[in-house]
Amino acid sequence: MIELRPFESLGGANHGWLDAKHHFSFAGYHDPARVHWGNLRVWNDDTIAPQTGFPPHPHRDMEIITYVREGAITHEDSLGNKGRTEAGDVQVMSAGTGIRHSEYNLEDVTTRIFQIWIIPTREGGAPSWGARPFPKDDRAGQFVTLASGYEGDGDALPIRTDARVVAATLKAGESSEYAIGADRKGYLVPATGAITLTDTDGKELRVNARDGAAISALATIRVTALEDSEIVLVDAA
Repeated sequence: MIELRPFESLGGANHGWLDAKHHFSFAGYHDPARVHWGNLRVWNDDTIAPQTGFPPHPHRDMEIITYVREGAITHEDSLGNKGRTEAGDVQVMSAGTGIRHSEYNLEDVTTRIFQIWIIPTREGGAPSWGARPFPKDDRAGQFVTLASGYEGDGDALPIRTDARVVAATLKAGESSEYAIGADRKGYLVPATGAITLTDTDGKELRVNARDGAAISALATIRVTALEDSEIVLVDAA
């Protein structure tokens, strides 16, 4: 029901300016047991040196969510969009029929991000980009939806897929539950801190910062913070 994927077990590559860790097969890293989790295809843990970044490159038919953990990332694309997304905030790019973009850390400090790719429900459609601040106080003690493929999810950024990206900040000793549905898959990563996950049998599993937890066949997950923690979860089909 819960498979722990310790940070030390992740694939990755250090390019000097970029130190990338891959929860799933990506680029030169391939693990046949970690190709995707439902429609979640990529979860990269990227550390980007100051004044460096990804030069313009193309994407198509993918929902790409960037969660900034530290620093800031500056986006520019072929649609004319440009924006700077700071720590704790989120940007979403629906690649659709095709888009070129760049992502640079123009700061004087290191930037750390989670970049999450989710397979869209349908191919094609006009590409788009958007970003939104989500102050941490708004999700203190509970999960808040950051990006969603469903109507009625408030201020969540729209994505074109059967999935949600949610996040929470919990103080040490606090707990929160999230109803994921027994027929769906969840993938949870603490950005900071350490937590326990409790399954339906009452078994507790410790998940440290940057570890992954692949969740299946659980209607509801219960998360308890062992120390002050920031948690990101994808609820996938």
